[in-house]
Amino acid sequence: MKTSWKRGLGALLLAAALAGCAQVNTTSGGAVGVNRTQTMLLSEQEVEQMSAKSYSQEVGKVRTAGRLNTDPALTARVRRVAQRLIAQTPVFRPDAARWKWEVNVADVPELNAYAMAGGKIMVYSGLVKQLKLTDDEMAAVIGHEISHALREHSRESMSQAYAQQMGLSVVGALAGLNQSQMNAAAMVSDVTFSKPHSRTMESEADIMGLELMARAGYNPNAAVNVWKKMMSAGGGNGPEFLSTHPSGPTRIQDLQARIPLVMPLYQQALSKR
Repeated sequence: MKTSWKRGLGALLLAAALAGCAQVNTTSGGAVGVNRTQTMLLSEQEVEQMSAKSYSQEVGKVRTAGRLNTDPALTARVRRVAQRLIAQTPVFRPDAARWKWEVNVADVPELNAYAMAGGKIMVYSGLVKQLKLTDDEMAAVIGHEISHALREHSRESMSQAYAQQMGLSVVGALAGLNQSQMNAAAMVSDVTFSKPHSRTMESEADIMGLELMARAGYNPNAAVNVWKKMMSAGGGNGPEFLSTHPSGPTRIQDLQARIPLVMPLYQQALSKR
């Protein structure tokens, strides 16, 4: 009876702590209709500051290793593609036009790219060179990463982790759980709570990236090509980049279903050019 009472009290305390969290939609839906409401416990400013610091540290490491923007032609190409995509970001959120965007290339063999909160982008040379990406395919990857930043998925993931930590610390302390039990509970929570949201975020970034690349004049069909290349790279499981992404067939089906929505935008962009 006492344990049940303590757990009930823990749940009430957690609910009270979460009551002040923000329910937001960080972007407009666009043509692809991304309208999921997000729960945020951390402020946009906090996460942007942390991201800027982390990005600066990462750039510093790459620079110290002599691997920052070592290929001028590749760096110029990546930045050209990124800038065309960045120019379209106000469609989803007007304030993105005022972000301090930064685009760099790390000369490392890994197949990876990322965009941090506030518009800090890094592309690994291995991604472009090993997969022999065309500009359209590169736009699919960079557009995907930019979409993560626009939707503030890092802030959302951190908020989820914070809520999980808060819940475990409150309920665990009141229920008298030992450390090993707490760790087990954390793993269960991660599988049942964090992972599904992670895959939802990845799918959102995919389809928002489609719209960004179409509006920028890059063929959205290239998104299917690049993910096929990613899946085939490094064997059946693909590179580490895909470890938290939707499965290949699911991703491709979702992309193909939404390409007709953005093809008129692509045709309009071509006519303007």
